[in-house]
Amino acid sequence: MPALQAVLWDMDGTLVDSEKVWAEVQLELLPSLGATWTMEDCLSLIGSDLREAVKVWMARIPAGVITADELADRMFSEVVEALRREVTFQPGALELLQALRKEQVPCALVSASFRSMIDAVLGHLPPDPFDVVVAGDEVTHGKPHPEPYLTAAEKLGVDPAYCVVIEDSLTGTQAGAAAGMYVVAVPQWISIPEAPRRLVVKSLEPLTPESLRALLR
Repeated sequence: MPALQAVLWDMDGTLVDSEKVWAEVQLELLPSLGATWTMEDCLSLIGSDLREAVKVWMARIPAGVITADELADRMFSEVVEALRREVTFQPGALELLQALRKEQVPCALVSASFRSMIDAVLGHLPPDPFDVVVAGDEVTHGKPHPEPYLTAAEKLGVDPAYCVVIEDSLTGTQAGAAAGMYVVAVPQWISIPEAPRRLVVKSLEPLTPESLRALLR
């Protein structure tokens, strides 16, 4: 049995530096609707399922100002538009993805973001960079629940125990661990502690397909 059957990637903050885009949109839109919202509030939602984030946002906005569906549409459309214009890939992310593809290691993108946001990011990549894409609006339970990663493993036809997850958030690392996968954590905005079957790194730049295989040996 191969030591590495698949690599499953988070998107926001892991593949692309999009958390700052999310923060900018939240800090502009929510106060305009009467909410008190800070950078610390933005950090508290990193890695959250978008449906849960909407509940948090709505709790800060005065009653009757906007509906949850309207808020979701406005927030999502502004973030999507920003991502369509420009995307900054995290250091080492494209190089690692390309190396994995060259060695024919199956890759999945597993994001809490909705499909429209994922498509905006994928528009900056060559066609079909991932074998499977699982979006936040395509699962019943978002991260930290293991469903998103288990869904990706099932679609790839691989054993979760022989998969590596790459994440930047605590909720994402918890989801990968709950799915029984090895997690490489690349924290950007929030700290992630060491744990069994978890490697915490400062950057993706030193990582190679062989170094990921070595984690599972």
